[in-house]
Amino acid sequence: MILKNHRDCGCAASRQRELEMNVQSSQAPATLLLAFIARLHFYVGVFVGPFIFIAALTGTLYVLTPQIEQRLYHHELTTPSRGEFHTLAEQIRAARESLPQDLKLKAVRPSIGEGYTTRVMFIDPDLYGYESQTVFVDPVTLAIRGKLASYGTSGILPLRIKLDYLHQNLMLGQWGRVYSELAASWLWIAAMGGLILWWTTRRRQKRIRQRGNSRNTYVKHRRRHVQAGLIIVLGLFFISATGLTWSKWAGSHIAEWRQAIGWVTPSVSRDLPGHETSMSGMSASHDAHAEHHAKPQDTHGINHAQDGQFDGVLMAARQAGIDAAKLEIVPAKTPDKAWFVREIDRAWPTQVDSVAVDAQKMVVTSRADFEHFPLIAKLIRWGIDAHMGVLFGLPNQLLLAAFGLTLCMMVVWGYRMWWKRRPAAGSPAQTLLQTWLVMPMLYRALAVIIAVSLGLALPVMGVSLLLFVVVDALRWWRAGQVTKTHSASL
Repeated sequence: MILKNHRDCGCAASRQRELEMNVQSSQAPATLLLAFIARLHFYVGVFVGPFIFIAALTGTLYVLTPQIEQRLYHHELTTPSRGEFHTLAEQIRAARESLPQDLKLKAVRPSIGEGYTTRVMFIDPDLYGYESQTVFVDPVTLAIRGKLASYGTSGILPLRIKLDYLHQNLMLGQWGRVYSELAASWLWIAAMGGLILWWTTRRRQKRIRQRGNSRNTYVKHRRRHVQAGLIIVLGLFFISATGLTWSKWAGSHIAEWRQAIGWVTPSVSRDLPGHETSMSGMSASHDAHAEHHAKPQDTHGINHAQDGQFDGVLMAARQAGIDAAKLEIVPAKTPDKAWFVREIDRAWPTQVDSVAVDAQKMVVTSRADFEHFPLIAKLIRWGIDAHMGVLFGLPNQLLLAAFGLTLCMMVVWGYRMWWKRRPAAGSPAQTLLQTWLVMPMLYRALAVIIAVSLGLALPVMGVSLLLFVVVDALRWWRAGQVTKTHSASL
């Protein structure tokens, strides 16, 4: 009799599970699809939410600190001297003499005007990544105002270098970039899923509020989470897309895709006429995300003779229309290459024209003017600069800071929602695999196709999705084992 009761209980448990699956399967396909989207949205929030929070917080710190950096390094960036400027050649010589060792000259950023220093930048093998050893020279007196590491096109200094590395890779090097790419890869998926869930449940949520449940803690956190998401939803897609363009793995795929469809930013050629080169197809324009690239190679072959050509190259570039106050002069690495002069003012209006100059003849051999860029290239340039908080100055910074803090709060409210509705110990497991299995075959096939396609295009998303599936499958299997054990013990 006892064995019979055990068998009856076991059969009852099995029938109950089959009944639940059948009830779910009998629901409308759209309802089943929404259940799958809701579970995926939950998984992204639980597993990726902390990385999104860190990326948003560190990004906010980065965009809020330009003025602090200007104040902190005021001595190096400015000078009280007034008068006639010395030549660039003399300023470079003063910078070289201040160094304890002979370093290869990388670039020069002339003073932007009276009261500002000139940056003479050297390749220092002791520095990390794309950092330069930068000597700040008073253009009037040739006094050395200081030496600091600087980084990237923006020329950020040590304070913001650390914040940039924190945002980019948690100061863990190249492999640390997995975290930021993980956040950018899933952010737009979370935004899209949340938008769908809001749209399909808005009437039901309105009825809940009308019934006077607005004081319920879960309902209150959900309302805040949803309202904040609706306010910044366009920013979520924008930040995700622009962040992915300079990510390590997805970024390379995006670059190849842009190359294939012709969405390449125009750039100058540094090949000199009459010189054969095996690199004729390479562009001289610095990548839009040079801040995140590897360290330049070749610190040998220092040619001090080039120092005297900077003034002539600058004059040739000015005569060719390079009129921005902020610009950078990059000497040729080999005699068969042209010098590179580019505007680096990313504020509005954008000044990023560039020219290649033959330093022997002092003539411009190639140019790329932002005015003639295709619309897509302009949008990419503006998008990147807006992401970094430099396009519109302080308004851009404040908007990004508000966005970042709102996103942080969304993650917090999401966790509070989960905590209020967390399942009690021993409750049946709710898994992504379960919601997928009860969907119609067509929906399941489409979900797999989309997942594989996105996984190949966005590798970090693909690997993390596999981890989601493994964890989910283990939970699903364990739930089945618990049910069997419980049935056998009755």
